[in-house]
Amino acid sequence: MEIQSNKTNSIDKNLNDKKTKVVFILGPTGVGKTATSIKLAKCFNGEIISADSVQVYKGFDIGSAKISKEEMESITHYGIDIINPQQEFSVFDFIKYTEEKIIEISKKSKLPIIVGGTGLYVKALIENYNLGGAGKDVNLRNRLEKEIEEKGLEFVYKNLQNLYPDFANKIDGRNKIRVIRAFEIAEQGNFQLKNRGKYDYKVFALNIDRCELYNRINKRVDFMIENGLVKEVETLFSKYQFCQPMRAIGYKEVVSFLNNEISYSQMVDLIKQHSRNYAKRQLTFLKSMPYVKFVDMEDPNEAIKKIKEEIAKWLVM
Repeated sequence: MEIQSNKTNSIDKNLNDKKTKVVFILGPTGVGKTATSIKLAKCFNGEIISADSVQVYKGFDIGSAKISKEEMESITHYGIDIINPQQEFSVFDFIKYTEEKIIEISKKSKLPIIVGGTGLYVKALIENYNLGGAGKDVNLRNRLEKEIEEKGLEFVYKNLQNLYPDFANKIDGRNKIRVIRAFEIAEQGNFQLKNRGKYDYKVFALNIDRCELYNRINKRVDFMIENGLVKEVETLFSKYQFCQPMRAIGYKEVVSFLNNEISYSQMVDLIKQHSRNYAKRQLTFLKSMPYVKFVDMEDPNEAIKKIKEEIAKWLVM
């Protein structure tokens, strides 16, 4: 009850402060971000904004581990099912959308809680990247696509590092879409990286023992398969083919299976392997952000209790 009473006064006060208070719950896939964020939202009168690059797409449900209406437990969620699969969704789009929702949530005297595993989205928002609203450059994109096809993504990413090293170091060089978009922004002269942050924030990254995390990931993949992932991908692929979210882990492997490029068992093993590799990259990315506080989730109840205590003190500051 004490936390609840602190919550209301502090959030009302935030509306008059220069910086809006925002909580971030981050971490690798399968660590328990969804359940934790629901508990925090209930405790602090919060609403949740997803920071997931696949869950924004309608229909991409099982493979993205999209939260269901029942799992939301009446907590309002944003950033889920907001665009069609044929549309592109960039870091710039995420920041624009999320900043609008932060204002909307704060005006209701509620606490914005941003939850997800797409680290670049969060880093760009927290550090207030100036992406400049750069438009699409079809000629540049075609040239880069051809270079990637002929010489490989690594070659193009190294060119980005040579030309715009500060910008290149802020993105995942293994993500073709982001490499191309980075070139697009940089070559239009919009490569200023950051200004003073807009928000007063608390950033928590959930983590558990690596073996336990990998076991959870493997079980999650098995659950997705059992609950119709292959059928979901088959239906989506027949409608949208090579749209942006179809390149995501869990989708691209099933497409390879449907195209008879790999066997069923290879498909399952690759989804698990790629998911584990992605979780490792997520943790590495989060460790590069000095303002992130890692929270051990070995005892979830104790971990959530500590997060609640820290947020409660921060809200009354």
